[in-house]
Amino acid sequence: MSIYYENDKYDAIVVGTGISGGWAAKELCEKGLKTLVLERGRMVEHVKDYPTMNDDPWDYKYKGQLPREELNRQHKQARTGYTITEPSKHWFVDDIKHPYNEIKRFDWMRGYHVGGRSIMWGRHSYRWSDLDFEANKNDGIAVDWPIRYKDIAPWYDKVESFVGISGEKLNLPQLPDGQFLPPMELNCVEDHLRQSIYENFDGRIMTAGRVAHITGDKKFEGRGSCQFRNRCIRGCPYGAYFSSNSSTLPAASKTGNMDLRPYSIVSEVLYDADKKKAIGVKVVDTETMEVYEYYADVIFLCASAIASTSILMQSRSDRFPEGLGNDSGELGHNIMDHHFQVGAYGKYEGFEDSYYKGRKPNGIYLPRFRNLGEKDSAFIRGYGYQGGASRDNWQDAVAEMGYGKELKQKLTEPGSWTMGLTGFGETLPYHENKMMLDYDKKDEWGLPTVTFDAEFKENELKMREDMKDQAVQMLEKAGFKDVRPYDDIGAPGLGIHEMGTARMGRDPKTSVLNSFNQVHAVPNVYVTDGACMTSASCVNPSLTYMALTARAVDHAVKNFKKTIA
Repeated sequence: MSIYYENDKYDAIVVGTGISGGWAAKELCEKGLKTLVLERGRMVEHVKDYPTMNDDPWDYKYKGQLPREELNRQHKQARTGYTITEPSKHWFVDDIKHPYNEIKRFDWMRGYHVGGRSIMWGRHSYRWSDLDFEANKNDGIAVDWPIRYKDIAPWYDKVESFVGISGEKLNLPQLPDGQFLPPMELNCVEDHLRQSIYENFDGRIMTAGRVAHITGDKKFEGRGSCQFRNRCIRGCPYGAYFSSNSSTLPAASKTGNMDLRPYSIVSEVLYDADKKKAIGVKVVDTETMEVYEYYADVIFLCASAIASTSILMQSRSDRFPEGLGNDSGELGHNIMDHHFQVGAYGKYEGFEDSYYKGRKPNGIYLPRFRNLGEKDSAFIRGYGYQGGASRDNWQDAVAEMGYGKELKQKLTEPGSWTMGLTGFGETLPYHENKMMLDYDKKDEWGLPTVTFDAEFKENELKMREDMKDQAVQMLEKAGFKDVRPYDDIGAPGLGIHEMGTARMGRDPKTSVLNSFNQVHAVPNVYVTDGACMTSASCVNPSLTYMALTARAVDHAVKNFKKTIA
């Protein structure tokens, strides 16, 4: 991807290069619009800039662990557990250089580079259903979504066909089927649990996770099939899993319509009060500190839920003293994330003569089974499970557990089977869960830092009890031994599914965006990342971001062509 930015006037500007920004860039460019794509971080080219993609454990001095002085620079990023090793630390920000503030703990995980978190995302990809889109209305919570499943279904089809989603059709109304590649196989213990759940728990079906990995014989331009290395977080040189770097940005670049500018922090959207529209963006060059202005007819904010809303908040004017499009006062409110790290694990005595081949970068998924019709629990909404089974033995790493011939023999024998189930639950959109800007604490580029004030509440806590209890019941019913529940709630943000800070809605008095992701009062500005979400569902949201982005671009381009006709 060549980098050009000599021009200052474009048809469209896209802010961000992650899951949503990559799709916005691809769709705008393929539809013929000259598009400037802005990324605050460094350039990352597919394959070329994946420095640890082929490293082995013995390539690292401390088995991949970081010395304390390095960990201290990523102390908040390390809350996930993802950034504490040498192979992946470079994808996550330096917390000292990029600070934020917490009234209540919030785990804000960030990757400032071209591709954003599309390089290190978990890749689980599920469609929402009308159970999700109608939930707020039916429960009298927050505001109603301005769209339904039928509005987004064809866009799910479009993005799935390009992304490549491996999965199994289940014909479940709460988890619509999609355009699937062959599913990854369950191992023998996972399959045993699947059969037990099917036989003993009505309406529960366990399946392989639906993940954005290429499997089977279908060809994808410039990408190969999954090699089962399970080194995905390092960047996949085969392009087997979907990322902006391997897929959407190359597609945009191929058109000749994309200019990509890294090291570019968008500080605000420029608003023309006479024209009653946005006319461009202001950019701070992170290397030179110079400030530039770029102009366009259409602007897509895809910088992530927190970053896109920060830009809108910083875009203050006489017309919008509290931030661009903030007539409702909802900008920054209604932060959501999935709550997880609750469930159970146990050992299985059996299948000692069975193992598995490769390192499957995927596990199981058990779709939501609570509150599918009439309310059947002490809480509203629901949850699903992810997890998996494997064989290992922690004693292998303890030198004192054996020596000589005995030690060598142990190292050739796999340990017992263990199985874990981890629940992912829906969080309600509470108005008081919010983010704010602190103009007294600015970063090194002179921009205000973000302050979080959000927490899980009673409904989530009640849900977690059921998530834990049901995991125990399913494992015990399947014959697992030494079943142990766990509950480590952590804090919002840890699920890395921030949503809701500039929600969609039907009424400009209670929402920021309309049914096509346009800012109500500034319709040539679209927001299609997690900020737009009106509720959270209990499934991973990235596939929905992609579908909403493709749909919004189609709407934007049709309007753009009308204005120049």
